[in-house]
Amino acid sequence: MSNIAEGFCRRTDKEFTQFLFIAKGSTAEVQSLLYVAIDQEYLSDREFSKLYDKAEEVAKILSGLITSLLRRSPRLRPQ
Repeated sequence: MSNIAEGFCRRTDKEFTQFLFIAKGSTAEVQSLLYVAIDQEYLSDREFSKLYDKAEEVAKILSGLITSLLRRSPRLRPQ
């Protein structure tokens, strides 16, 4: 959430998009840490699945927003 907020207050869609990519990477970090939590038995299988799925949902939402910004501004598309 902090990456999204920081990117949102930047001056350009290019910078905002970059921070959205960072936020999406953070969802993968959360998912990775969920595996650590389940391995250490801090979470049940049910809790793990629920949280993992929520992180996946956030990643999909971020991907949609990134795609929307890239379509809106062709100069942002990776070369």
